[in-house]
Amino acid sequence: MPQFQANHVELFYEEKGSGPEVMLFSHGYLMDHTMYDHQVEAFKDRFRCIAYDQRGHGRSAVITSSYDVDALVNDAIGLIEALQLGPVHFVGMSTGGFVGLRLALRRPDLLKSLVLIDTSADPEEKSKLSQYNLLLKTVNLVGWRPVIGRVMPILFYEVFLEDPNREEEVKKWRGIITGHNVKAVTAFGKAIFARDSVTNQLGNIKTPTVVIVGKHDVATPSSYAQTMADRIPNTHLRVIPDAGHSSPVEKPRAVADAMRAFYERVGIL
Repeated sequence: MPQFQANHVELFYEEKGSGPEVMLFSHGYLMDHTMYDHQVEAFKDRFRCIAYDQRGHGRSAVITSSYDVDALVNDAIGLIEALQLGPVHFVGMSTGGFVGLRLALRRPDLLKSLVLIDTSADPEEKSKLSQYNLLLKTVNLVGWRPVIGRVMPILFYEVFLEDPNREEEVKKWRGIITGHNVKAVTAFGKAIFARDSVTNQLGNIKTPTVVIVGKHDVATPSSYAQTMADRIPNTHLRVIPDAGHSSPVEKPRAVADAMRAFYERVGIL
């Protein structure tokens, strides 16, 4: 399966579809590239779709040493440059959105458009930071079993978690989340939780952008999404009903439809 060296880290990616332009998908914390399976299927007839695993996630390298969010931005830059993708249509959820925002500010030449999903330009709230650090400490001491019941409702809305028709999907994501190397996701968590704010820089983003958020997102609530939509020029906000922090998984068709409407509005489709 395809892997590449970016920023001195070996990362895994999956590619589907063909077309003159590239869509690059960047996932959130504790997830992996498969969270975008539906969106890739929706757009692979028109785009070359590439979804990669962040360091410490999925089939990418296990990195346990300390680093910061800039390292994740440099991973994405390294991917785009190593694979000679040219400017891409970047799709980032949560951590992927942290990366996308910083790419748009620092390397706008690498982007043609930006889709920000369930993410934030703000730093982590102090109240949530203490909660997340306690969860990570517990996982490091005794494993995932005592805390997974608290983590799942942060990542997914109850409508998804309690739907009897989606039990296998819920089981899949529990397995993915608890299957990560604990030391690697701890290092990753510390990096993203310590991120700086880019809110005051949002007016400098010129890349065509849309902001999408699950209505019941508790990790990065819709107020954060509204801030980005208000401050990034000519940006629209799309709220996904009955979805939490992982709207591409919970409401895959609605997210794909919101992306399609954005691409049509700005003349990409």
